[in-house]
Amino acid sequence: MKIVKNAVAGTLESSDVYVQVEPNEGIEVAIESVVLVQFGDAIKASVMEVLAENEVENVKVSVNDRGAIDCTIRARVETALKRAQEV
Repeated sequence: MKIVKNAVAGTLESSDVYVQVEPNEGIEVAIESVVLVQFGDAIKASVMEVLAENEVENVKVSVNDRGAIDCTIRARVETALKRAQEV
């Protein structure tokens, strides 16, 4: 999948996650989370898995987590990627 434009998914509501993706050289993941100390590594792993599943190689992903569960994080990342892809 080729990322050609900026896109977002999610909200900043409690128990949700706001994900922004944009074209980039290589993969860059930035995470802000209310549970970063406890779950930062797991959040990053989930984001990286979704990127690998969608064969994305050049993207910057910004994650602003408000305590979302794993399936919500994955869904928001996938939605943002689909919104940002070449049509």
